[in-house]
Amino acid sequence: MQKLILASTSPARKILLQNAGINFETVSPGVDEEEMVERLQPQTASELTGLLAKAKAEAVADSFSNSLVLGCDSALEFAGEILGKPLEHAVAIARWKQMRGQHGVLHSGHHLIDTTTGRGATLVTATKVHFANLTDPEIEKYVMTGEPLQVAGAFTIDGLGGAFIERIEGDYHTVVGLSLVALRQLVTELGHDYQGLWR
Repeated sequence: MQKLILASTSPARKILLQNAGINFETVSPGVDEEEMVERLQPQTASELTGLLAKAKAEAVADSFSNSLVLGCDSALEFAGEILGKPLEHAVAIARWKQMRGQHGVLHSGHHLIDTTTGRGATLVTATKVHFANLTDPEIEKYVMTGEPLQVAGAFTIDGLGGAFIERIEGDYHTVVGLSLVALRQLVTELGHDYQGLWR
């Protein structure tokens, strides 16, 4: 059975794969995302997430044999800007005040490497996200939980923030940060059986 290595420390991605019955293990890719963005200067959220997903997979691939290594990255495209993790309370609050009652597009990049053949493939998925029109106190209370600080676009759909996402147009799992549809397509493209990853 082929083993999947997830080059990510995201709890949401880990839970998603567990719920999908995938046999996998997680490894921190240790990629300096800010340095890469500064060096590569991606122009779009799609380009950004694809490049970072590939970098994360490549950072881990050499440590494993006979495995499929998956790198992922997400970013929100909103009002012509690319929004990653806000990291600070003030930034997250300001973002939510801009986003409330509006919509953005969440991009998730996926790069899969077959360490046996050295082949790799990239796929970026996108889903439109419609945000609730939150009050200032609701925004501040949400940000104070800390949840929005370490996630792309300052929100989750599978946690506390799910109550503030009124609807989406596209793949739910893309918004979580790892599209199972994309994973199946990449595994198939590299010549493997997706169901062979099931526990």
